[in-house]
Amino acid sequence: MNRLRASLLHGSIVALAAACGLPCAGQAQVASPPPGKALVVMYRADKQPVAARVPAIANADRLGDIGNGEFVNAVVNPGRTFLRVGDKILTTLAIQTSANRTSYVLIQAVPGLSPVRVEMREMDEASARRVLAQSRPAGAGAAAAPRVAAAAPAPRSVVAPAVPLAAPRAAPPPKPAAPPPPARAQAAPPPPPAPRRSMTPKEPPPPVDEEEEQAAERSKWSVAIIAKTGAFKLSTVSQSIGGLMTSYDKSSKPVAAFEVEFRHKEGFAIGAEALYYKNSLTAPGAGTTFAGDQTVISGMVNGKYYFGGDSGTFHPFVGAGFGFAGAAFSGDIQGKSSGPSFQGMAGADLRFGDFGLYLEYKYVSATTQDSANQKIKVGGSGILAGVSIAF
Repeated sequence: MNRLRASLLHGSIVALAAACGLPCAGQAQVASPPPGKALVVMYRADKQPVAARVPAIANADRLGDIGNGEFVNAVVNPGRTFLRVGDKILTTLAIQTSANRTSYVLIQAVPGLSPVRVEMREMDEASARRVLAQSRPAGAGAAAAPRVAAAAPAPRSVVAPAVPLAAPRAAPPPKPAAPPPPARAQAAPPPPPAPRRSMTPKEPPPPVDEEEEQAAERSKWSVAIIAKTGAFKLSTVSQSIGGLMTSYDKSSKPVAAFEVEFRHKEGFAIGAEALYYKNSLTAPGAGTTFAGDQTVISGMVNGKYYFGGDSGTFHPFVGAGFGFAGAAFSGDIQGKSSGPSFQGMAGADLRFGDFGLYLEYKYVSATTQDSANQKIKVGGSGILAGVSIAF
């Protein structure tokens, strides 16, 4: 009898210890990320507690189901990280992670909605740790129940043998009964594959992954505006225009260019550019000298490659473009001409964050034609400098 009481007391103590000990063991222990990796801590703290648990996913890795007052850790590569939480209704969040740093993301379930929908936002470390001090790892609460339940049957296992003590000869039969439990334990392994198959359909559908890939691809592009000016000189300083041998002032004044380009993180860029330059000209005639100006506006579609991608400060580049040039004459010589234009360029962009100092050498080849089918060369070369601003 004393044995029975002692066993009952021992089982009660074990059950109480398991019930009280698990929450204590579940206190958040936020580890440091492995060298060269980043750590993302996703923790849930509902304003109005919602009982339902929801799956948490970082990039393509499922971290498990998270309930109110729980957290999960995810070790990821530094850079853009995509988080998804939810089952039938998914909530997504993209964050920028850094090597050897920990990021904190708060999850809150919206009360009164079925199926459950959550909200996510990135938090600072001080705010997160105050909540994490009262949190437990995801799944720790579910693990507590089996331990308490296992402690309760202990008294029954003591009472059961107490009955056959009066008949020692009946004791041997229970020994043959012992093998069946191992047989059941051996039969138990086959059922686990069934839950795995049932969990497979719960994985996010491919369209969601495709949307993430598209979002990640879009994040690799940025827009830059470049404004520049400098020195530009014509390649041809003497040619016949309207039957008159015309001489140009070789140096263009003024010179200006404006460019918009789309830049990829790998270093490729495409864009459009407008180039403006003006030169004075003279043409000796019969007893007089004609004077005027030639104004050229060229529109180009450019392709460039910046060495070094989008990292660092110094970004040398090479590129080429093609488009259309138009020349207008004013003063004593009047008229217009137009034709195709081509250009090559090389230079460097010194970037300080979104702001850059831009330096470029360009060569423009352009031959225009007027209404009388007279061809006029308006190309040249020059060095331009300016600023670039990326968005």
